[in-house]
Amino acid sequence: MLVPGASSQALAAALADELGESLAAVEYDRFPDGETLAAVPGFDADTATIVASTVSNDAYIELLQLQDAVREAGATEVTTVIPYMGYARQDKAFEVGHPISARAVARAVSTTTDRVVLVNPHEDAVADFFDVPVDIVDAAGQLADPLPSLDDPLFLSPDAGAIEIAETVRDAYGGGETDYFEKVRHSGTDVEITPSDADFEGRDVVITDDIIATGSTMSEAVSVLADGGARRVFCATVHPLLARNARTKLCRAGIERVVGTDTIERDVSSVSVAPVVADVLRR
Repeated sequence: MLVPGASSQALAAALADELGESLAAVEYDRFPDGETLAAVPGFDADTATIVASTVSNDAYIELLQLQDAVREAGATEVTTVIPYMGYARQDKAFEVGHPISARAVARAVSTTTDRVVLVNPHEDAVADFFDVPVDIVDAAGQLADPLPSLDDPLFLSPDAGAIEIAETVRDAYGGGETDYFEKVRHSGTDVEITPSDADFEGRDVVITDDIIATGSTMSEAVSVLADGGARRVFCATVHPLLARNARTKLCRAGIERVVGTDTIERDVSSVSVAPVVADVLRR
């Protein structure tokens, strides 16, 4: 049975359709003291696939509860699909005395599952923090599907490290050039973008990245392109977190459209990762 976390209900339903499996009834509750409860009344299966993006601290607790609940209900094999892994960017101790938060949550998740599936984690190395086998799904190719017909397209990544996502989207789209920006990050919200040598004047440009969080990097890139004469500028992201005022930043910068997947269910989640996740689960 497919067991949805509260933040991944649409994706879990789409995945159940892809796999031809049933969708478990799940109840989510919160006690007066703020504690949460995720339960699976009526669960009756030997295997369980939990689908839960950990977009908040509560979502992590809910995931652990769902893993424990299906075990308590008799599941002997549990697979945990984490479409968006919160804390994945905290993959090292940035200062003395700091935790490696990605390792801490990975160890917790590992205690009651047999297998983990991640979708485009910020760094693939976070898979090593889990104590169970991990499969990584690359869903970047799905982002090409909702894009409109583009005029002489250029696919740009915000930095050299993300160029593979731009190349994947370009290949899935079926044509165009790829390039990247030079980026200097001064803080979590202060990012300086330097235009690349790519000729983007009069062209449609798609900026790709694994995640749009606060939108600082993307909005700066959009502004550079708009001011430099790009015809239209689109953003394509696997994980449309869009925290705080990210949408406003992008709109003010002149974005044509934001395209995202349903790893995080937002109004811009115009394509599902269910087909590519299903392919991995069938292995």
